[in-house]
Amino acid sequence: MRSPQFQEPASDLGKLLSSFTTACSNQRRPGATRMTESDQEVASIDPLVLGELLKCAANNLWLGIILFGSDRRVIFCNPRYREMYALSPEQVHPGTPIKNLIEHRLKLGLNIRGEARDYVRARTEGSVASEKTVQQFVDGRIIAYTIHPLPDGGGMATHEDITEREELSARLQERNLQFDTAINNMSHGLCFFDADHRLLVCNTHYVDMYGLPPEHVRPGTPLAEILDLRFEAGSVPAMTREEYARWRTDVATSAEATDSIVEMRNGRTFKIRHRPMPDLGWVATHEDITEQRKAELRIAHMAHHDALTDLANRVLLGQRLKQAFEQDGMFAVHHIDLDKFKAVNDTLGHQAGDILLQDVARRLRQLARSSDTIARMGGDEFVILQTPISGQREADALARDVVKTLSAPFGLDGHQAIAGASIGIAIAPGDGATPEQLLHNADLALYRAKSDGRGMHCFFEPAMGEESQSRHALEQDLRNGLAAGEFELHYQPIVKTDGRAISGFEALIRWRHPRRGLVAPNSFIPLAEEIGLIVPIGEWVIRQACATASRWPDHLHIAVNISAMQFRQPGLTEVIVGALAASGLDPRRLEIEITESVLLQDRNGTLATLHQLRALGIKVAMDDFGTGYSSLTYLQCFPFDKIKIDRSFVSGVENDAGSLSIVRAVAALARGMGMTTTAEGVETEEQRDRIAAEGCTEMQGYLFSPPLPAVEIERRFLSAETPATAARFAAA
Repeated sequence: MRSPQFQEPASDLGKLLSSFTTACSNQRRPGATRMTESDQEVASIDPLVLGELLKCAANNLWLGIILFGSDRRVIFCNPRYREMYALSPEQVHPGTPIKNLIEHRLKLGLNIRGEARDYVRARTEGSVASEKTVQQFVDGRIIAYTIHPLPDGGGMATHEDITEREELSARLQERNLQFDTAINNMSHGLCFFDADHRLLVCNTHYVDMYGLPPEHVRPGTPLAEILDLRFEAGSVPAMTREEYARWRTDVATSAEATDSIVEMRNGRTFKIRHRPMPDLGWVATHEDITEQRKAELRIAHMAHHDALTDLANRVLLGQRLKQAFEQDGMFAVHHIDLDKFKAVNDTLGHQAGDILLQDVARRLRQLARSSDTIARMGGDEFVILQTPISGQREADALARDVVKTLSAPFGLDGHQAIAGASIGIAIAPGDGATPEQLLHNADLALYRAKSDGRGMHCFFEPAMGEESQSRHALEQDLRNGLAAGEFELHYQPIVKTDGRAISGFEALIRWRHPRRGLVAPNSFIPLAEEIGLIVPIGEWVIRQACATASRWPDHLHIAVNISAMQFRQPGLTEVIVGALAASGLDPRRLEIEITESVLLQDRNGTLATLHQLRALGIKVAMDDFGTGYSSLTYLQCFPFDKIKIDRSFVSGVENDAGSLSIVRAVAALARGMGMTTTAEGVETEEQRDRIAAEGCTEMQGYLFSPPLPAVEIERRFLSAETPATAARFAAA
């Protein structure tokens, strides 16, 4: 508990006690001659009357009073004194030794330092001296007393019980401490000003956040002085000193609650909440929201930008398109798609793919103007909103630059890759009246650019809308065709070069459309792959081919093409095993043909599946060999049974030395690796002879037979068990 603070009695009481003391002194000292004016007034009163008056006054005081003589014995004490120390009149009557009273207080539990006898001796021996002290008792009471020496060597003591006052003071001090602790541990700066614009109180956070010198920020400091200190510390917005002072003064004098967000010159951002007080002063909280504002800006940026490339996303592009339409000018939308991104992503990994996309974004930024918007739509698709433009020529120039720039090699962690790009362009307002329509038409133009060979740009034309509708209708027919059983398999003979006996057949799908008639594969297979329908179609082909081949002689194999998308789907092995089990076909008679694109997708997983199939006895052939980029690598990583030489090489063997050299090299390579070779697309006798001379194992093509339905194959070539001969092909 803190030490109590002694306070003098009230002034009127002091005067009374002084008069009382003087009167008593004068009565006991008849020889005294020097008297003050107040002494003379008291002396003029009848002593008996005066004594009764003073005694009445003393008995009704809230102070305990006791007078004692030079012999340290009681002359007088009032009832309040006896009450404070629980004394009976018998215990404290005139003549009672002061020593007894002090010892009584000790028995009541008076806290003292040192020995009791020393304490008593110090207060009962020697001359009476003035003393002001505070007594504390074990029961918690606190009594302050003052000793006034009297001229005759005695004294008078006043005793005041200040327990409640001290407890109140202690509570007030505790509350002040709590208040100080609370405001100084706030996360916000806090300040109170009075109606005269002078500081009442502020916390340390307020001082720190504005960089103010603490010794200059005290209660009573004028607002103008604090504003000057803040200006010197740079904790002010981008205003002149006068503008800033005027603005803060206007806020301070406002009777309305205000909230302000202020960007400071030093880079900090503060939120200030001003609240007026009834006495015309005010309280304000100051919150440092710098990091919060940065986070909000980051979140807002993330909501409108692509995380990988930091380009605009679909949301921001939509807003910019809307703004472009509102400006009523001409502008262009370039829909950009990378031609070979998937191959890069699959061969070099997603990290390399991400680096490529970031580099694409960097190159596009170098080509676009500040008024243009570049957006990433997702995957490897980008859009440039070119605004404004004066005509189609500007859009054409930008598209050419983009195609050229994105055709240059990309460096990807020690590797080089070619991505290339195709672009579809729609120009507003002619090609669309809404953002959605314009983007759709740019997408249609992109589809045409990719269909026409990739690596080029194409402008939207109204006829593309009709093509799109036709394509959509074809898609719907394709979905319905599988369920309606409109697909059928045709089979093309595969012929041995030595004797030209048929060794097997390749199963080729056809679509017999109810209105369009027989649709060639190149008209619907790309669409089926695009919409994912190639997987169920491929499963049907496997089951149908196995079922058909099971009716044919055991020495004939059946070849089935497996798409890359089928390999990406789980359960391919189970589908093939199920088809073999259902048909009863010997697995050694089944041959699956894959292209290099199959090995581009999850190479390790694909190789594991191929090894599973080969372990069952199924043969695996590399189709369209030589048209990709890494054929020799793939031949090394998996022991294929056969290499199929693409028809593009076979067609040139008659007059192109290069094509003939490729055929010769592939045939020699296959022999060296223990593989057979099949030359596709043989159409003339000269091609047949040259292919045979180079050592190819098998051939197929229109020279021998076009693909035919199973019934026709069986009628023409399988009516007898003996292999087909040249005469039979001629007869066919």
